[in-house]
Amino acid sequence: MDESALRQLLIDTARQSVRRGLNRGTSGNLSVRLPGGFLITPTGIPYDDLSAADLVHLDARGVAAPGQRKPSSEWRFHCDIYAVRPEVGAIVHTHSRYASALACQRRELPAFHYMVAAAGGDSVRCADYATFGTPELSANALVALEDRHACLLANHGVIATGANLTSALALAEEIESLSGQYCAALATGTPVLLDAAEMARVVARFESYGKQDNP
Repeated sequence: MDESALRQLLIDTARQSVRRGLNRGTSGNLSVRLPGGFLITPTGIPYDDLSAADLVHLDARGVAAPGQRKPSSEWRFHCDIYAVRPEVGAIVHTHSRYASALACQRRELPAFHYMVAAAGGDSVRCADYATFGTPELSANALVALEDRHACLLANHGVIATGANLTSALALAEEIESLSGQYCAALATGTPVLLDAAEMARVVARFESYGKQDNP
């Protein structure tokens, strides 16, 4: 996909994050990898108002060419994730309701449901708190994302990664759904957690989950 098509896809995905209830207004941010860098949503512009020219092209160090919009304040963790995770092609950051509620309690999302394994392990960790947009937040997120595809950010929100924008958005939506289920389970009792062995089996099965063989 060329850069022009990726710009439109990034805009469409950002708008979908609002329509699916994962973001509101200008909250959250999204990016997609390009050769030698990445495209990211700008700061302070509602997604419905975005044009292709508003998206910001940063190089692998997070440096923008002159004349562009200002990037999202969270450009740093996008840059750092791409630097250490070559398999990641897109990142979706949301302030979704239930996942953010858990993050504000600084709770991880444990193995209460087998679908937690969609994030790559037996939990979705909650990264330690740091001020938004700082190197400290990025460092904390990288720790929480070790061998995972997603994490919560304490008192903040969610980071979901994927091979492409479609998979990253789908994972962000799954984390929000699971977070709502976990909040409901906590409200009605003590959830029974699956053990590490079962979650390891589920993680292994997710390697082929939902994938059709070519006819």
